[in-house]
Amino acid sequence: MGSVFYLVGPTASGKSAVAFHLAQAVGGELINADAFQLYSGLPICTAQPSMVEQAEVPHHLYGCLPVTESCDAQTFCDRASRVMDEVWQRGRWPIVVGGSGLYIKSLTHGLAPLPKGDPAIRERLAMLTAAERVGELLRLDPQAPENVALANDRYVTRALEICLLTGRPQSELRREWASHEPQFMGVFLQRERGDLYQRINARVLAMVKQGLIDEVQALGDMSMTAEKAIGVGEVRAFLRGEVTLEEAVSAIQQASRRYAKRQLTWFKRERGFQTVCLDADSTATFAVERILELFPCLQSPPPPFVPSSST
Repeated sequence: MGSVFYLVGPTASGKSAVAFHLAQAVGGELINADAFQLYSGLPICTAQPSMVEQAEVPHHLYGCLPVTESCDAQTFCDRASRVMDEVWQRGRWPIVVGGSGLYIKSLTHGLAPLPKGDPAIRERLAMLTAAERVGELLRLDPQAPENVALANDRYVTRALEICLLTGRPQSELRREWASHEPQFMGVFLQRERGDLYQRINARVLAMVKQGLIDEVQALGDMSMTAEKAIGVGEVRAFLRGEVTLEEAVSAIQQASRRYAKRQLTWFKRERGFQTVCLDADSTATFAVERILELFPCLQSPPPPFVPSSST
């Protein structure tokens, strides 16, 4: 675990800029761990690093998937792990940067040993009402509300499916996984909430000026994963004439703030990260200096590559 560095934080916290300068400082290559920056055709909507930045520092897994393709944590983990090894073999630091908690955790902790979906069970569950699915989940797993948003039918269906396939409460399985605490190197970028929200609001306005509306209008069919990118649904509602541009922008800002709040909650539970606090005056250079104080080993090349199959 001493061969990879993780840089995480909520949306608009400045991760991309800090990661760029850190990679320049230590001879690193950046590996994306944002679920939506994986997709091509959405560079503005997902705030992907600029082509200039990508030309100056090696960036991996940005814009690498068509929007018609679905992705999940396992698929991401497999691809990212291969890239991390390739960077490590080159004697450079793999720097994983992003805010998608489960994608990050798939690399730091591995994935929970949960069964894959079963079409027959899904079909049977689809015959129930949402309320019936919640009731059945609570019968099989009374502790489910601790880790499942019961208002989200997709989460309820998946949790219920796990219970039926394993014969065990899914909350119990997830607790066993969560109790595993591996050692890894990484920092969590934290900003005062008011500052973070101001940055989010300003970034959304900048996206509109950069061409967000035209970008979304040019999109065709999208996978269920890609279409969840914040901004897609809101802009499409504007293009259909259902809301004004001002209302669409406000909705994107609000959705982004809510997402940031969820990210903050997630990463504050992950105890393996050191926290780097930033304020409105903090520069990326300041953040890098702080990171190097916490992890001076980054100023030397990573340890020699060891194939994952070695014992």
